[in-house]
Amino acid sequence: MDAREMKIKAAEAALAYVENGMRLGIGTGSTAEEFVRLLAEKVADGLQVQGVPTSERTARLCLELGVPLKSLDELPELDLTVDGADELDLQLRLIKGGGGALLREKIVAAASQRMIVIADETKLVDTLGAFPLPIEVNAFGLTATRIAVERAADRLGLSGDLKLRRSGEAVFTTDGGHHILDASFGRIPDAEALANRLNSIPGVVEHGLFINLASFAIIAGEAGARTLKAQ
Repeated sequence: MDAREMKIKAAEAALAYVENGMRLGIGTGSTAEEFVRLLAEKVADGLQVQGVPTSERTARLCLELGVPLKSLDELPELDLTVDGADELDLQLRLIKGGGGALLREKIVAAASQRMIVIADETKLVDTLGAFPLPIEVNAFGLTATRIAVERAADRLGLSGDLKLRRSGEAVFTTDGGHHILDASFGRIPDAEALANRLNSIPGVVEHGLFINLASFAIIAGEAGARTLKAQ
């Protein structure tokens, strides 16, 4: 089973939790896109849902495939969000934002009664941090914010490159008009402490540590899909 087949297996398992009439948060990324494709097939067969996309990219795919969409202002309370992750640990703490949609993803997840994470087994780690942590920042005062992030990390014994994400020759800009610093800290032994320190920096709009948001995860591997609950 290759990587895409595992993503499809996870998406199929998550689709079983989608009920008729649901207000559904729809994530961003390659695994979430497999979920959208499967969801669109169910919609074509008569399933009625209203989706709130977490990015313009997801919105375009949903519209192309016929999944009905609403804004979060129109549906401010959601039944379920299905989204992927760049990393997750056994406590269901996540690193997200590799696709650049972390702010909207976190807002949508927080507005949902439940969040299901779908991922292939390569995303499951003992300790977060092998994947660089995306930190969404305001363009104003970028250098000052970078220094503040470095100092906050240093107080926790963390160090590593902070790279301003680029798209080709240009600086990457999120759907919300912000930039992203990708922080290669390596192992993050205390994700909660880092999240709290990043939250205290005015120039940090949001960070990719998703803590206490996932209800459970569906992890696909060679043996099929399994459900992971926080340990």
